[in-house]
Amino acid sequence: MITIIQVLMILFAAFAWSRVALRLKDKSIRVFEFIFWSAIWLGIILFSLTPALLQFISNVLGIQRATDLAIYVSIIVLFYLMFRVYVKVDKQGQDITKVVRNVALKKKK
Repeated sequence: MITIIQVLMILFAAFAWSRVALRLKDKSIRVFEFIFWSAIWLGIILFSLTPALLQFISNVLGIQRATDLAIYVSIIVLFYLMFRVYVKVDKQGQDITKVVRNVALKKKK
């Protein structure tokens, strides 16, 4: 029997995946990013439909509860995404510094 939370998770994951597909279509993201996000959202759908699979994986990894495994994986993914955002912001800051420096040097001449 499927529960309300499972239905909500499946609906949200399907909606989120549709947004990812649209971003790929309008070329806002690359194919690698599409594959990454598709794996995330399709994994959520899979584990929502078959919670026993998540419990099996958590038992194999020595984790008592499937929810704990989901939280651990979520935290790891969030840290990875935060790192990627940090790297992009830092690079943009460096690029802006170069542009401003070039404009200042041109105005000085």
